[in-house]
Amino acid sequence: MSETYDDKGTVKRAEEFLQVFKKGAEFTQELLRENERLRYQILQIEEANKHNASPHAVGDEEYKKLRKRVEELEAEKVEILDRIQQIEAENHNFANRYVEIETENNNLANLYIASYQLHSTLDFKEVLQIIMEIVINLIGAEEFSVLLLDEKSNKLQAVASEGVTKEELPLISIGEGIIGQMAKTGENYFIEDMEHYTRDFHHPIVCIPLKIKEHVIGVIAIYKLLVQKKRFADVDYELFTLLAGHAATAIFSSKLYSESERKLSTIQGFLDLLTK
Repeated sequence: MSETYDDKGTVKRAEEFLQVFKKGAEFTQELLRENERLRYQILQIEEANKHNASPHAVGDEEYKKLRKRVEELEAEKVEILDRIQQIEAENHNFANRYVEIETENNNLANLYIASYQLHSTLDFKEVLQIIMEIVINLIGAEEFSVLLLDEKSNKLQAVASEGVTKEELPLISIGEGIIGQMAKTGENYFIEDMEHYTRDFHHPIVCIPLKIKEHVIGVIAIYKLLVQKKRFADVDYELFTLLAGHAATAIFSSKLYSESERKLSTIQGFLDLLTK
C-alpha cells in the first residue's frame, strides 16, 4: 500500500533535519578547534608579556582582539549546541512519527488482505478457515470459537474452534450469558480485567457478533490470547469491526452457495433418474 503525501513529506522533513544536524555538528567541531587555537595563542601572548621573553611581545590591543574573538566563538558555540539539541528533539519526534506511519500502513495492508481473503471463496469450510487464520495470526488469539445461530433451535452452536474442541463448547441460547446477550444486542464485548480472567465458555474475553446489517448470524468468542499478547492494539478493534461485517457476509454467502449447490445436485439427480 503506497504512502500518502503527508507521510512522504514527514519522511523528507526528517531527512532534511538530519542533514542540518550533521552540518551543525561539523561546524561545532570547527568552532571548537578554532577556539582551542586562539586560546593557545592567548596563552603564548600572556607568557610573552609576563616574562618579556621577546622584544616583539604582542601589545594589549591585539590581546584584546583575540580575547574578544574567543568570547564570540564561545557564544556561537553555545547557540549552535542549543540549536543541535532542538534539532535532535525534532528529529526524534519525526523518527517516532515515521515508525507510527509504517505501523499504520502495515495495519491497513493487513486489513485489506483479511477483507480480500474473506471474499475470495464461496466454500463454507474455506471461509471458516480464513476466519480462523485471521483471529490467530492478526489478532493473536490462542483459544477461541466460531458459533453460528441455528434458526430452528434459536441456539448458538460451535462450527469451528482453536485450542478447545467443539465438543467442549456448550449450546448457548439467545440472551444466555455474555455470548447470548451480545448475540441478542449485536454489540461487541471486551472484558475489563483480562489479567485475572479464568476461562469461561459462557463469559469469554471477547465476543464479536457476526452481523448482516442488524441481523446476527453468529459470534466469535475468544477465551485466551497468546502469551506475548498482553493487550489489544487499535488495529485489533478495527479487525473486530471488519470480522463483524465481512466475516458474517462471507459465511452467509458461502452457506447460501453450498445450499444452492446441494439443491442443484439433488435436482440433477432426479432429472438423471427420470431420463434413464
